Amino acid sequence: MAARTKTTKDRPSYRCTECGWQTAKWLGRCPECQAWGTVEEYGAPAVRTTAPGRVSTSALPIGQVDGRQATARTTGVPELDRVLGGGLVPGAVVLLAGEPGVGKSTLLLDVAAKSASAEHRTLYVTGEESASQVRLRADRIGALDDHLYLAAETDLAAVLGHLDEVKPSLLILDSVQTVASPEIEGAPGGMAQVREVAGALIRASKERGMSTLLVGHVTKDGAIAGPRLLEHLVDVVLHFEGDRHARLRLVRGVKNRYGATDEVGCFELHDEGITGLADPSGLFLTRRAEPVPGTCLTVTLEGRRPLVAEVQALTVDSQIPSPRRTTSGLETSRVSMMLAVLEQRGRISALGKRDIYSATVGGVKLSEPAADLAIALALASAASDTPLPKNLVAIGEVGLAGEVRRVTGVQRRLSEAHRLGFTHALVPADPGKVPPGMKVLEVADMGDALRVLPRSRRREAPREAEERR
Repeated sequence: MAARTKTTKDRPSYRCTECGWQTAKWLGRCPECQAWGTVEEYGAPAVRTTAPGRVSTSALPIGQVDGRQATARTTGVPELDRVLGGGLVPGAVVLLAGEPGVGKSTLLLDVAAKSASAEHRTLYVTGEESASQVRLRADRIGALDDHLYLAAETDLAAVLGHLDEVKPSLLILDSVQTVASPEIEGAPGGMAQVREVAGALIRASKERGMSTLLVGHVTKDGAIAGPRLLEHLVDVVLHFEGDRHARLRLVRGVKNRYGATDEVGCFELHDEGITGLADPSGLFLTRRAEPVPGTCLTVTLEGRRPLVAEVQALTVDSQIPSPRRTTSGLETSRVSMMLAVLEQRGRISALGKRDIYSATVGGVKLSEPAADLAIALALASAASDTPLPKNLVAIGEVGLAGEVRRVTGVQRRLSEAHRLGFTHALVPADPGKVPPGMKVLEVADMGDALRVLPRSRRREAPREAEERR
């Protein structure tokens, strides 16, 4: 009898139990998720073909599609509505990610209470805490409503059962990494589990016209944990940022199918909860009767929103061979560049042998090049122990040749500074329309910018005494 030919169905196939990646040969490490020892043998699936089936809804010309079904509904939190593009669209799925303890659960519990009503129920599902723990937080921040339903579940089937029972208009799941499906192998938070849970909730949201807010964990590098496919599946991706030692919190849009991605929402986290800040510039300023050496104000753009921020610098004599360079809220590389420019182009030679400390006020982080001029002037003011003129803001990027370059949004920055009462500004050439009553000085290089510093009598006195001797 002739030997039976080995068919495709008889050939062994291998699959990663963590992410579901398939291969024809065994590997010790999965190339997809980089997990070790997760590739196991299983029967090769039969080849399937999909035949044309019945369509759910007929295709229509785009002009006849009813767009009123995608009208955004407010969340009750104006700062979050700003980032979302007006509110939550029915059927939209939003992923909110952030560091542990930054305030994600507090913000979403506040949103759940403010958006709940008789016509629009809200279901808050927690997989990280018990229902009583969430109730204690709700009492503390005042997030109680009769139409807000709370459940503590970690099983996907139970979550879908709550949807059939409550029929909410808004679902909040905290977090997507804690819920698992019994039909998928792997621990909760694994790539296969996150993909299955997110896919099931997205299908339920689209079918019911229900808005969904998913909380996502982040890795130590700041990226969203789980498969990259998760960010492609959802409609909106938001990042919740902030220093746990500061009150300021920022919600930044990364992806938004219903609005712009250059909007930023500002919040203040305190003991009674979290509140939106329509005018957060006051958090980044220090009100003084007289100017202090080593301080300079600038206007930074967070998305479309201009914010006035204060840069502070301090220089002291070093007691060690290698002077210290310490920064907080500023990029160390940009501060080092400004020190080199001041020493080479500004002829300030005393900076190289001194300890230098630079920081921002209020926990804001300045990373855009438009803050270069303010950083350089703050360092020069600290080195000469001479304060800058009062009510002055500095805006501009500084190049290695000492030139001051143009930046985007100069008119918006000047308008914000004028609204807060600042009367003088240092800007690059051709700033455009200037607010009435504001004096603007155009500077071409660091030499022009350093002329705003008054001559320091404190530094010149020892030199004059030596010349007299």
